[in-house]
Formats: sequence, structure tokens, C-alpha cells
Amino acid sequence: MPETGTIRAGIGGWTFDPWNASFYPEKLARKKQLEYASRALPTIEINGTYYRDQKPATFAGWAAQVPEGFVFSVKANRFTTVKKVLGESGESVSRFIASGITELGPHLGPILWQFAPTKKFDAQDFAAWLSLLPDSHAGVKLRHALEVRHESFVTPEFVALARKHGAAIVYAHHQTYPEIADATADFVYARLQRGNDANETCYASADMDRWAARARQWAEGDAPDGLPYAAENAPSNRMPRDVFVYFIHEGKVRAPHGAMELMRRVG
Repeated sequence: MPETGTIRAGIGGWTFDPWNASFYPEKLARKKQLEYASRALPTIEINGTYYRDQKPATFAGWAAQVPEGFVFSVKANRFTTVKKVLGESGESVSRFIASGITELGPHLGPILWQFAPTKKFDAQDFAAWLSLLPDSHAGVKLRHALEVRHESFVTPEFVALARKHGAAIVYAHHQTYPEIADATADFVYARLQRGNDANETCYASADMDRWAARARQWAEGDAPDGLPYAAENAPSNRMPRDVFVYFIHEGKVRAPHGAMELMRRVG
């Protein structure tokens, strides 16, 4: 077993008009933006899949543009996670999984299942829904990340459920959403959403130092101090973990530079 997992820092999507001036070379064609971004960064979170399913050929086309070792995370279609009864969403889950995401092949990273801030924790229903998530499809391993945004999920029971199913709880550094730093899978997924466009690296230098240190600790299997945990006494399951850190939302203009700076600091 390796002593540390792989750390990847990235951004949400690759098309954002302000990046034409702040990130991409002048006059770079839009069709070349993924090719450029995937060589500057080791991972990108695909957000377009949240609003509508893409065609298999689209996923295959994206995979053909990125270099070896690059990994996409894919945000799952919202029509699954907005259902009132999650345990009845088997058809929606299956349809999304079969929509073509495995055409990404070795470039497929975690699937991000994002829940509305109004969605409350129902242990029985959530357990039924987690049982619907497949471990693989078409010979490709699947990893699942859960971004919950209601305070009712801050409970050891949710942590235990996620750990039982090997799904990662997304650590969301956000102004209003709950922060749950418990590691529940063989990877860690963090979304840093408190950046500022005034900072050249999205987050201030001292904050970047802290996030770089936390990323290294996660990769080594440690639980960083100073973060909020929902299950203080839960088993640590210490193991090397791959780490995905995305600079999202606030400070988006400088997000690519934040991701590049974090990669520089973790070495």
C-alpha cells in the first residue's frame, strides 16, 4: 500500500467568460479550452451533467482531449437527488449511470451527488438510496461523493451510513452549508467555496498554507485538526486516500490560480 494518496486540485467546468482574460491565453479558441485547462490542472468537476444528461459521444470526446492521469469528477443529474423519496429513485440513478459517463474510462473520477439545502436527513430513506448506487458499470469502478447541505446531516448516524457504503461525504467550505470533515471512503472530496476574486490565488496565502497541509494529511490518512466532525468517536479507518479539492463559487475568477497554487504547495 502506498504511504500517501494522490492529491488533485481543480475547478468547476472549463468555460467561464472571465477566465478568457484571467486564465486562458489570449484568443484561445473555446474548443481548445478543455485541452489547455487539463494540462494546467489535474482535475475538473463537470457541472453540466447536473442539469441534463450528456451523450456517450460527448464523454468520449472529452476523454480524448485530456492527458494521461487527468481525472474528471461528474456531478450527477439533479432529478435524482431532488426526489421526495430517495429510495424510489432507482430508475433515475440507473439512467444517469448508463448515460455514458463510463466513456471517460480511466479519466472518470468521483460522481458528485448534490442535495438541495432543504433536503433533510432521513436515515431509512437515505440508506435505501445509498443501496442503489453501483460499485461499477461497464467494467469501470465508480466512486460516489455526497454533498449534503442541511444541518440535520451533522450526525454520527449519517457518517456511519456513508462509511458502510464507501461513499465520501463532501467537505464543503461554505458560508452557510454544514461542514462535515469525517472521512468515510478511500478518497476525500473537498469543495472550497469561500474564495475572493481580490486574491490572486483565490484564497489568501495563509489559508492556502492551511489547505495544502490538510490535503497532505488527508492523503496520508490523517484527520486534520481544526475541522468540524460529525462523529468525533467514529473509527478513523486510517489509510492513504486520494484527495480531490475544487475551488468553486466565491472567487471563481481566480479559481484556476487557486488550484494551481495548491498543487504547487503540496509538491
